Amino acid sequence: MEYASVLRQHIEELVTLSDDAFEIVLNAFVPVSLSKKEYLIKVGQKVGAEYFVVRGCLKTAAYDDAGKEHIIQFAMENWWVSDYPAYAKHGNAEMDVQALEDCFVLSLSMEARAALARQVPEMLTFYERKALSGYVATQKRVLSLLRNSAKEKYELLLDQYPQLFQRVPKKMIAHYLGVSRETLSRLHKYD
Repeated sequence: MEYASVLRQHIEELVTLSDDAFEIVLNAFVPVSLSKKEYLIKVGQKVGAEYFVVRGCLKTAAYDDAGKEHIIQFAMENWWVSDYPAYAKHGNAEMDVQALEDCFVLSLSMEARAALARQVPEMLTFYERKALSGYVATQKRVLSLLRNSAKEKYELLLDQYPQLFQRVPKKMIAHYLGVSRETLSRLHKYD
C-alpha cells in the first residue's frame, strides 16, 4: 500500500496522527483507479465522495448553455477534487471530473468523513485547515480572473504550477485561463 505513506505525509503536513489513528483514517478511504479520459464524476450523477489524488492529473469542468467547456480546476498529486457543491448537498453533479492521465485516487464519502471527524479529532482540524486553504485559493483565482491580464494569468499559473504545462494540453490551459488558444500560444512563445 504505497498510497498509505502518501496520504499520511499529506495529512501530517497539517496535523500529527498516532499509528492507531492513521489506521482508522486509512480504512475510511477507498482506492479507485481511472484510465486516461475516464470520468470520476459525470454531470447529473449523485456525488457522494471527495477524492485525494495519489497519482495522475484530472480536470473539473462545467459547461454553459451553448455547451462550451469551462475548466474550473486541475487536480494533481496531493490535491483534492470533487464537485463540491453537489458533494456538500448530497446532490447531482453540475460538473464533470475527468482523468487527463491514468490516475489513482482515494475516495472519501461524506459519511466516512463525518465518522473520521468523530473518531479522530485531529481530522476535524485537518478538514478545517484544508477548507480554509481551498477558499483562499478559490478567491485568489477569481480575483486573478477579474483583475489580471492574460499575460499575468499565464505567468502566475506558470510560476505556481510549471508541471501543469508538461501534463495538460495547451487548449485546456487556455480554457482554464479564459483565453483563446492563439493568445496562449503567443504568451508561451515569449516565455
